[in-house]
Amino acid sequence: MNSNGVVEWAVVESDIGSLLLAATDAGLVSVVFHARPEVREKAVGQLRSRLGAEPVENPGSARLAEPIRQLAAYFAGSLREFSLDLDWSLTSGFNRQVLRELAAGVPYGAVVGYGDLAERVGQPTAAQAVGAAMGSNPLPVVVACHRVVESDGGLGGFGGGLETKRKLLALEGVLPQPLF
Repeated sequence: MNSNGVVEWAVVESDIGSLLLAATDAGLVSVVFHARPEVREKAVGQLRSRLGAEPVENPGSARLAEPIRQLAAYFAGSLREFSLDLDWSLTSGFNRQVLRELAAGVPYGAVVGYGDLAERVGQPTAAQAVGAAMGSNPLPVVVACHRVVESDGGLGGFGGGLETKRKLLALEGVLPQPLF
């Protein structure tokens, strides 16, 4: 149960389509890809049930102003590191540990293998669990799960779809920009 009371959300456009951003008093709590109406409805329902508060749509929200500004700067190529307050209440245990390590230890323009990340949190055999943690990441882009790839060079999975993952890695200079 979240004691932060209000959850405010808004949908913003980006280079990878519309994103739903949600924040509590503690900070940015959720980033949702492909925020079409049916995706929005599902996301808002999940926020309601998991945070125990009624999410309020508020594009002018003071809480969302900085996440919106930093995401725009990131997509414009002028921001390489997010400095946002994050509310980690939608993740816990191993998943939270892995996501925090990713946020702290894998900078812009770098990638890490699922197994390497598992090793960094002291669970060298947990590569698949790391994959699951990435899949359940409530803060994609900001907590850059797109930087986690397969050790053989494969892109691995991605909640936002592989095309989105490819675009984010190209933005960061890890992959060449697509020709068309």
